[in-house]
Amino acid sequence: MNMNLTPAEIERRSFEIIAEELGGRTFPAGEREVVCRVIHTSADFDYAENLRFSPDAVERGKAALLAGATVVTDTNMAFAGVNKAALQTCGAAARCFMAEEDVAREAKARGVTRAVVSMERAAALEGPVIFAIGNAPTALIRLHELIREGAASPALVIGVPVGFVNVVEAKELFVGGATPHIIARGRKGGSNVAAAIVNALLYQITEREGF
Repeated sequence: MNMNLTPAEIERRSFEIIAEELGGRTFPAGEREVVCRVIHTSADFDYAENLRFSPDAVERGKAALLAGATVVTDTNMAFAGVNKAALQTCGAAARCFMAEEDVAREAKARGVTRAVVSMERAAALEGPVIFAIGNAPTALIRLHELIREGAASPALVIGVPVGFVNVVEAKELFVGGATPHIIARGRKGGSNVAAAIVNALLYQITEREGF
């Protein structure tokens, strides 16, 4: 046991261990970095199997970030976990509407969740929007409705809510659909996973393109 490792050395060794345990498993370009970042965050190798990417999802997400996308999260925890320096470097930003007082008031008045109102607010944002949903299946369900209504056109949907009620069904609304997506099938996920996926996209840009 080496107690004198720096944070950078710990991260480097962690990714070496992940690569060793993944063995010869191969992934399409860009997807391996996302999978490994999520495993690094969760220590759960199931994500090597349950993460589903629509065609060109990684490249579409990176292009949106470089075009100044707003990353909308469904929890302040996910918002806090997204690397703000990397976002700024890309010219992108992050928002979370969940804790805003007017969102809470409207949700109470309408008898819906704050996640529903938050998705409606996010759909009205200008420019490309990446939705990073790690907690609320109702956010995914309402977002899917908004897309069908023509009121939202996400650059990318990161759908990784965790839990037991409506979670699996909400995720499956997107799998195989036309909206660019990265989905964690099944019950697993969480705000940390949502932030990890966003960061994996950001790091591919900032580390590979010389920012």
